[in-house]
Amino acid sequence: MKQTILVTGGTGFIGSHTTVELQQAGYEVVIIDNLSNSNANVIDGIEKITGVRPAFEQVDCCDFEALEAVFQKYPKIEGIIHFAASKAVGESVEKPLLYYRNNLTSLINLLELMPKYDVKGIIFSSSCTVYGQPYQENLPVTEKAPIQKALSPYGNTKQINEEIIQDYIHSGAPIKSIILRYFNPIGAHPTALIGELSTGVPMNLIPFVTQTAMGIRGQLKIFGNDYNTPDHTCIRDYIYVVDLAKAHVKAMERVLDQPETDAVEVFNIGTGRGLSTLEVVEGFEKATGVKVNWTYAPRREGDIEQVWGDVTKANEVLGWKAETPTEDVLRSAWKWQEKLREDGIQWYSPSTTYMVGYF
Repeated sequence: MKQTILVTGGTGFIGSHTTVELQQAGYEVVIIDNLSNSNANVIDGIEKITGVRPAFEQVDCCDFEALEAVFQKYPKIEGIIHFAASKAVGESVEKPLLYYRNNLTSLINLLELMPKYDVKGIIFSSSCTVYGQPYQENLPVTEKAPIQKALSPYGNTKQINEEIIQDYIHSGAPIKSIILRYFNPIGAHPTALIGELSTGVPMNLIPFVTQTAMGIRGQLKIFGNDYNTPDHTCIRDYIYVVDLAKAHVKAMERVLDQPETDAVEVFNIGTGRGLSTLEVVEGFEKATGVKVNWTYAPRREGDIEQVWGDVTKANEVLGWKAETPTEDVLRSAWKWQEKLREDGIQWYSPSTTYMVGYF
């Protein structure tokens, strides 16, 4: 057995898939999550996939005393992967203080506790939102692209948290960090035992597509068809969640097992190519043979027009690459939605129309 890793937000979409990949790589995993936007039943799905049930503590990372109790209970924790955060662009515009409180306090608490409990490294879940709307000449964006003014409080929390990590380590803190700036995670585990499922209204594209295709939602609305892009809808770099999870394992190996590396490193994690919202919806229809009832809606405040990443550094330095074809990724999302139907899980009223959000 390798080291013990603490995964915050580990019952969430990316956290659960990363837990699976960590376990399959031989790590012992402790999950903490406050279950504000996920369900503890996810632990069952993880166990069915890997044959190992991760330790789980229902803890809010903003609660310092409860968080410290986790480190006291699991003294062998050597690394942290920090996913726990509020994560919706639109909601962050409406509730900025909630986002600043949750996203900044949780990281500060973890960083403060790391030296005390001899935790060596932290992988921080950042986002391509730190690039804001890149200038055309900077597409695809590299890790050296200028950090633009954030277009939403959510994006700003990612920028600030990156600076907090840099400043803390620069001050002499005896820890290391890898910051992963990833693009838009989609899809589900090929077993369909875990996937993207929010207890509230989801804010990401693919759940809206699959739920509309299933008939749970009446109609999908796409924000904006007047952007300066080939088909006039937003362009994103959509990364398969399993490929993304594997990048976290590579990053953790580098932080814990390669002492000669820099104390702070930054990597883009994506596919290296952009797809428009319209291409994704039409690609889903082609991959699954299922039609989606959709229409356009006006632009939404906080959305970036187009961004996709240059992932050369991750390919060459981490030894990681996104390899799953988009068609397979979209089919995995549909398989997950079908599994939810089989299990009788339908969270939302079919008569309600919702709009698509983006990272």
